[in-house]
Amino acid sequence: MENNNKIKIGLIGLGTVGSGVFKTLRNFDNVEVKSIAVRNINKKRDIEGLDSSIITDDAHKIVNDPEIDIVAELVGGLEPAFDLIAEAIKNGKHIVTANKELLAKRGEELFTLAEKYNRVILYEAAIAGGIPIIMPVKTILAGNKINHIEAIVNGTTNYILTKMDVEGAQYSAVLKEAQKLGYAEADPTGDVEGFDAAYKIATLASITFNKRIKIENVYREGITKIRAEDMKAANDLGYKIKLIASAHMDEDGNADVRVHPMLVSKKSTLAHIDYVTNAVSLSGHPVGSITLSGPGAGEFPTASSVVGDILAIAAELGKSEYILPMMRCRHSEDAKMINISDTTNKYYISINAKNNKGVIGKIGTICADNDISLASIVQRCVSDDNTADITVITELVKEKNMQNAIKLIEQDGNKVQSLIRVQV
Repeated sequence: MENNNKIKIGLIGLGTVGSGVFKTLRNFDNVEVKSIAVRNINKKRDIEGLDSSIITDDAHKIVNDPEIDIVAELVGGLEPAFDLIAEAIKNGKHIVTANKELLAKRGEELFTLAEKYNRVILYEAAIAGGIPIIMPVKTILAGNKINHIEAIVNGTTNYILTKMDVEGAQYSAVLKEAQKLGYAEADPTGDVEGFDAAYKIATLASITFNKRIKIENVYREGITKIRAEDMKAANDLGYKIKLIASAHMDEDGNADVRVHPMLVSKKSTLAHIDYVTNAVSLSGHPVGSITLSGPGAGEFPTASSVVGDILAIAAELGKSEYILPMMRCRHSEDAKMINISDTTNKYYISINAKNNKGVIGKIGTICADNDISLASIVQRCVSDDNTADITVITELVKEKNMQNAIKLIEQDGNKVQSLIRVQV
């Protein structure tokens, strides 16, 4: 009869993460996976000792099973995940999820519902795979006013950029190779255009700043336009190019949250986070700056976070009427968001210019007219077609002034090949 004391878990999804969670949970005596929902019940599963009788293709059975205490949603996407989680909460179940898109787009509704039914939603695995970040921010770092986050939270893009850097290869060639190796999906849009990183930084900024960050206000730019030439130029100037998800809260409580490629100084920690490794750097008072890094995806790293959340809930069940108060959603107001055009940044610009006399002077004049100071300007080789590559690094500039200058430089018959912001 001792079996009845175990806390019953329902898993929705038995893909990479679900398999890792199932295999890991078997090592714990106080929990038992009672049921697992999958899309295709006939698919062969490479999991030793998996009892096929606990597998169903009807996820509603799990969220309606009165014996199940905790539901782990590991399928991703908005539907049917949202409806299943909402139904599970109404049926008195606690939730663990790795679903960053759902949290970024509809988290507010789910957290409100969870509070109404006195249930918790934990989502450690949704931000940076195996790196513990949500629980540290909500517990051990709770005494800090954290005002700045810079993070590499997408392994696919970091892998591609690292390979481009190491091999001097162009984006399209490296993407193909990454797809072959399974690091990039057949349709890589979610990763390479920065959607995945945007969902993650929106959620991380919400809990760190204690204000809701609306995903539609997060500026997003991917890595598809980064060229091998930019990588080389960045290296020569003492930088690496990374896809950075950042969030900053100014003194007046305005939030600047965005995802875009950045030239990161080789002196900074994030410049040396390579391949599929993820890292999150937080700055605040009194802690100063800390960086947490580790595997941001994969079967067991992600399972580590999911299982940690499941065990945190399991340890509390039956001990209190209101479990894990520190881990609950505690913000109800939206952050005031700063539009990218009102931000101030440093820029790296690569211009392919006609090699006419005074071309650098003209570019200098356009920049001066737009209140742009240049930190450096380098003219590289003149090509057969009598054009020169000019690389410019600016001082701090208003984004809208920069965009205006770019238009004028191009009207002058030059081609701006790259515009990448530089870490300040």
